[in-house]
Amino acid sequence: MDELPHLPPEVWVYVFSYLSTDEKHTVRTVCRQLKRLVDHPSLWRDYTVVLSDLRRYTYGFWDTLNHRKLTRVAVRHLRRKEWRRLVKFLPSLTAIVFVDGGRVYKGKYLDNLSRFPDLRELGVRNANWDEPVIGRSLTGQLHERLTHLSACNVRLPCTVEFINAVSHLVNLRYLVFHQQGEGYGLDTVRPVPCGVFHNLLLSLKKLKHLSWGMRGEPPEPLPDDYLSPSDPVNPGAPRYGGPALTSLELVDYPETILPENALRSLTSLRSLTIRYRYIREGIACRLTSWLRGNSLAAYTTTIPSSVTRLTLRVAITLKDMDSIAPKVPGLEHLDIEQNRSSGSLCRRIPMLFPQLRTLRIRFFRREPEKDLLSLNRLRHLVQLELLVERSFILRDYLNGHPWPSPSVRALINQLRELSENRITVITTMRQRSPLRECDCVWEGD
Repeated sequence: MDELPHLPPEVWVYVFSYLSTDEKHTVRTVCRQLKRLVDHPSLWRDYTVVLSDLRRYTYGFWDTLNHRKLTRVAVRHLRRKEWRRLVKFLPSLTAIVFVDGGRVYKGKYLDNLSRFPDLRELGVRNANWDEPVIGRSLTGQLHERLTHLSACNVRLPCTVEFINAVSHLVNLRYLVFHQQGEGYGLDTVRPVPCGVFHNLLLSLKKLKHLSWGMRGEPPEPLPDDYLSPSDPVNPGAPRYGGPALTSLELVDYPETILPENALRSLTSLRSLTIRYRYIREGIACRLTSWLRGNSLAAYTTTIPSSVTRLTLRVAITLKDMDSIAPKVPGLEHLDIEQNRSSGSLCRRIPMLFPQLRTLRIRFFRREPEKDLLSLNRLRHLVQLELLVERSFILRDYLNGHPWPSPSVRALINQLRELSENRITVITTMRQRSPLRECDCVWEGD
């Protein structure tokens, strides 16, 4: 190829920062100079590489990861020799996520984590455990080191034992717990007992983000103070004693039968996310009423006015939005669904949430319409993401038109013109798997 323009390396790195991962991989195959520039550590900060079958990776592959100073990996089931290989080539890992599905693990499997002195973040996805996930020895080694812990879709031998072990991780700031079940029987999902959950919150004083989820339905409603443990120093006074949460996410949790004042004590909350896939018929779910139905206004009063980021994964009407808007006057980030019941959502959003800076809208069964142009009235909006679920796009996109369709692209161009290119529009088609294996073995490495 022709000689590259004589630009400072930092300029090239800045330009490459706008590229996607696939585009960066394409650029680095052009020549050695671009390869060296694209591998600059600043371009791969917080990037997670997915590894499996470590025997097939070359020395050049590991050199590339080290040159990029990658410290985050997602791994599939590692054999004993593969653990040694990972420790040898990436000893400075700060985050490890296990993404195996359907495997049964023993507690001692995670004992290898003690060999990574800089480890701060741990994640477990889609796995069954026949022994405690975090044993006593591992808890002793990690109790002051771990700041992030994520356990999603896991089946545990004993939930209470796991929560009690997590309570010892005193520096934890980020906790995700979405339980699949307990043991191997049917219908074994049980709510975490209130006393055990309160002990967790009272022990993790530094916790900022909590994502709580568990599939199933509870036998009875939760107590009024389930999310608001009282201060142990003043047990008689109704004073909140838990951590100053800034982010709360409720996901498919059986304890959706929440009291009206469930969030009243969380006065430091700035981000609230509600995600539900289904609610079993015949069970009165207060949170569903809180976000949908005639009694919505009675429940939105408990949303702290400090919330600036709101994510709703439920069917919601314009009437619901009218009730929510006055409770969050400073809302800057909104993630919501456009469906048949939400009506002309785009037309109402500028009046309800005038301070929005970012907006994500998920479309189901139909694509954006002309009222999308109304979003130009959001004077502070800088980023708009239009997202569709692949499984729901059956009419236009499977007939030869990729997302976005020509009509949607025309609307996006009009919106950009109206906003004088102030609004960056992102179009996304959601894939089923949140993690795909990254092909990082390049020819010549």
